[in-house]
Amino acid sequence: MPSFVLIAAVAAGVLATGSLYGQAYPTRPIRIVTSAAGGSPDLVARLIAQGISGPLGQPVIIDNRSSGIVPAELVAKAPPDGYTLIGTSNVLWLVTLMQKTTFDPLRDFAPIAMTNLAPAVLAVHPSLPVKSVKELIVLAKARPGQLNYSSSTNGTASHLAGELFKALASVNIVRIAYKGAGLAINDLISGQVQMTFITATSVMPHVKSGRLRALAITSARPSELFPGLPTVAASGLPGYEATSSGALLAPAKTSEAIISRLNHEVVRFLGTPEARERLFHAGSEVVGSSPDELAAAIRTEMDRMRKVIKDAGIRE
Repeated sequence: MPSFVLIAAVAAGVLATGSLYGQAYPTRPIRIVTSAAGGSPDLVARLIAQGISGPLGQPVIIDNRSSGIVPAELVAKAPPDGYTLIGTSNVLWLVTLMQKTTFDPLRDFAPIAMTNLAPAVLAVHPSLPVKSVKELIVLAKARPGQLNYSSSTNGTASHLAGELFKALASVNIVRIAYKGAGLAINDLISGQVQMTFITATSVMPHVKSGRLRALAITSARPSELFPGLPTVAASGLPGYEATSSGALLAPAKTSEAIISRLNHEVVRFLGTPEARERLFHAGSEVVGSSPDELAAAIRTEMDRMRKVIKDAGIRE
């Protein structure tokens, strides 16, 4: 826990007000507000709740909300006392680039930790005559508007990954939108579309069977989720990075002592074999960042995606 400036208190000696507040916390149940049950933010929030409730000495309750922005709207207005948190993905900050919201991701939240990172795999149908990102870019430039990629609905990770690829590679590839990832990959396997950006766990069986070809992974570094697969950035498109990340945040103005306590417990739990294994099987890598690292990551991703989203006209 960081040191705090000691403030003189009349007739009570010298007290570290913020530090004492942190030591007393928590004295009642903590609520993590997240999206609908079954999604990645819900899974991660439940895992963390189980892992930190014991050390904190209080129950950690999951509060599922159906809409993606409702949790953010609720937590942004909650008292900054450490008892209402949000378990979310990078949708929290990217959605503000796609629509007007009542909250500001930089102003209204206090970062606690980035919890996990889920890269996607750039996969193509075997009939496409490319075996690398460089070859794909060359083919796309030779055949503008003739190649297509499948993605889920507007603003999803697969959609943003595809539009970022198009922007950085300066290629014209047509997006084919689907209502879900399952339909998008099925049409890729059948050859109705030619490429997609999809989670490693979803694509791995199809690559092993030869029904799809994996070209690269979208994270900044190679991933254990798909051993031996190069990154998009290192194999033909420098600067490319497109991942789905998980994060835990509190309302703005939550005390530094409380943020520090929560970060300590979250990072400690994420370092356990249980957390790593469960997230790995769900298609994610453990991160466990500091609050400052999460804040920097939010700003960096918003800066990277702002022009891409505007130029592509992406609206939710």
